[in-house]
Amino acid sequence: MNLAAGAAASAISLAPCSAGLAKTAKAPKRPNIIFLLTDDHRADALGCAGNTIIQTPHIDDLAANGVRFTDAFVTTSICACSRASIFTGQWTARHGIIDFNTHFTPQVLAQTYPMLLRASGYRIGFIGKYGVGLQKDLPIDKYDYWKGFPGQGKYEHTDENGNYKHLTRIMGEQAVEFLQARPFCLSVSFKAPHVQDGDPRQFVYDRAHAGLYKDVVIPVPKTADPKYFDALPEFLRDSEARRRWEIGFPSPEKFQESVKGYYRLITGVDIVIGKIRAELKRLGFDDNTVIIFSGDNGFYLGEYGLAGKWFPHELSIRVPLIVYDPAAPKSRLGLTLDQMALNVDIAPTILQFAGLKPPAQMQGQSLLPLLRGKRPKWRTEFFYEHPFEHKTIAKSIALRTRRYKYARYTDYDYEELYDLKTDREEINNLAKDPRHRKTLESLRKHCRELAQKAKGA
Repeated sequence: MNLAAGAAASAISLAPCSAGLAKTAKAPKRPNIIFLLTDDHRADALGCAGNTIIQTPHIDDLAANGVRFTDAFVTTSICACSRASIFTGQWTARHGIIDFNTHFTPQVLAQTYPMLLRASGYRIGFIGKYGVGLQKDLPIDKYDYWKGFPGQGKYEHTDENGNYKHLTRIMGEQAVEFLQARPFCLSVSFKAPHVQDGDPRQFVYDRAHAGLYKDVVIPVPKTADPKYFDALPEFLRDSEARRRWEIGFPSPEKFQESVKGYYRLITGVDIVIGKIRAELKRLGFDDNTVIIFSGDNGFYLGEYGLAGKWFPHELSIRVPLIVYDPAAPKSRLGLTLDQMALNVDIAPTILQFAGLKPPAQMQGQSLLPLLRGKRPKWRTEFFYEHPFEHKTIAKSIALRTRRYKYARYTDYDYEELYDLKTDREEINNLAKDPRHRKTLESLRKHCRELAQKAKGA
């Protein structure tokens, strides 16, 4: 199947919703905002990011006519925590969502970007995986349009006539249905390309896309060599990430099957994004709709003998981030920016697009000044945390600077130090190298300081 033929009619918009307390003086016509979020989508799984195999023409077009951040990260790499950070603009240590059962308090919910936008006059919609709290906790009545579900959901459905229908396609239809009155903010939270837990197929793509990548051979990453798994500490060798590797990547054949399934799910999202954008154009909304596209965390595709995310490796914490603003000057189109952008920056960015001032409790920074070509003082480091409770997922904290990454697995008091300038694949742990002792001690101390700051202390 040729994607260009199969996907030409597809488009979805991911735009940021803006909410805040005070409108700016200069935006008489507030933009519509669509925020598109994929699940477990690593940063390099897009054509515009240099992947020569995956077919994502509609997302690539967003990048070609927008801005792509090449150094975008999450502050916690697991669904519930990361999604809560996106809604609130806060680190996990502040918003307190550290499991799948906890939901926002009414006070915290009221300060999330959708609620702030609605209070300012936006019509808001949510489609897909909410990810915060249980079914009984979903804020259904707080939205003008709600097609959300709490956690996993399932990929395969049937319509009223019993015909097969994939979840991604259904979500695309719901998104098109929502596009009516303005101004609006629509959040589309895809399940794809997350695995279907409990299903031996794992990556359950739309049957219509079974022919995609059929004749392609996916290159095996260097760090999939067993020697890199053997070099891991025992608690990582015995982790949930290894158990999931045994399901999805235990043989060359299964590796090919899994990565192609992962790519097919992403291509399915791309097709839907195309359909959404086509509908925006048909309705005449395309010239005033900001689209933001990102992922909730990265993903191991067999590297280090692991699958999943959670740990502080680049593959786990780095995500795609594209902002398409039809009002941007032509000189700002097709740019790539290398400033560190974080998931906590999405909410304040959405709010500022809507002409609203982000509330003081938001810890992220609006990306709008960078998008507009300004040069504000910007972060050169960030704090990573993973406090999720699981018997085989080790808790961790980390400090990522431009050059180094310091990480500590807090349950085991095990430290890592990588020089990303010379070791982008994070295979040479310098933590016990006496030549790097001063660097280790400095980063360790600073990481502890940032951990306190993340709490709001």
